[in-house]
Amino acid sequence: MQTTTPTAAAAAPKPFKPRSRYRSLEFVLGALLTGVMVLLVLSSGWLFPDGGESMDLAARLMAPFSSAAHPFGTDPLGRDVLARVIVGGKISLMVGFASVLGGALLGIIMGLIAGYYRGFWDMIVMRFADVQLALPFILVAITFIAILGGGLYNVIFFMIVSQWVQYARLVRAQVLALREREFVLAARAFGVRDLAMIRHHIVPNLLGPLVILMTLNVANNILLESSLTFLGLGVDPMIPSWGGMLADGRTYMQTAWWVSVFPGLAIMLTVLGLNLLGDWLRDRLDPTGKV
Repeated sequence: MQTTTPTAAAAAPKPFKPRSRYRSLEFVLGALLTGVMVLLVLSSGWLFPDGGESMDLAARLMAPFSSAAHPFGTDPLGRDVLARVIVGGKISLMVGFASVLGGALLGIIMGLIAGYYRGFWDMIVMRFADVQLALPFILVAITFIAILGGGLYNVIFFMIVSQWVQYARLVRAQVLALREREFVLAARAFGVRDLAMIRHHIVPNLLGPLVILMTLNVANNILLESSLTFLGLGVDPMIPSWGGMLADGRTYMQTAWWVSVFPGLAIMLTVLGLNLLGDWLRDRLDPTGKV
């Protein structure tokens, strides 16, 4: 019978992973798109002190690349489209990140209570989550905005309230599995209190799936904010935002396509970058190591 020596085994070629090179490209492209957009948005106050609101009616609807001063052209009021795209990204990114952080915090707390303590609290949290998931999103959004009104903070609050459920369900499922693991049972046998158990043994094992979900939801919430603002249910139309720019330019699609196309491209590239980062994180944090 032929045996394999340790030297031969070490010299044997490693199995080819077809996704390894793709994962590297995925990360580089995602980090580049997201990083450039975030950097531009953070620098918007320095790049455009006027907030992109300077009007020049003599230069209204100027085509892209026809002037060095307005590389993306101008809108119907003669405002620079490039400046408004970069300044408007501040609102979209703020809504995306703030709503995800708020929704994740609320969902983690509810999921930990439901999964760790089970019984009455589990039933209350999960039944409330089931009822909320059964409600049509757009109907809830219209009702919410009709009662409380639009505006930046109301949009963020609505997204937090409407999205905590997915974090709660994910955390609950993970906690139900973790609470029966040997290291948790051993810690409980040594008399570790519930708060210390959750902080030191449960929460650290939840970070991988949560980071992936949060990354993907930032992209999703940017799209939601743009959609709500486009429909008139989002932030104040007077505040530059990507959704508001799309709404303002829809009547000029045949004569001044750039008013809507460039903010649409900004949304697409930002969401693409965040989704690529989310996919890369999912592969890197996959516990099976099969990707």
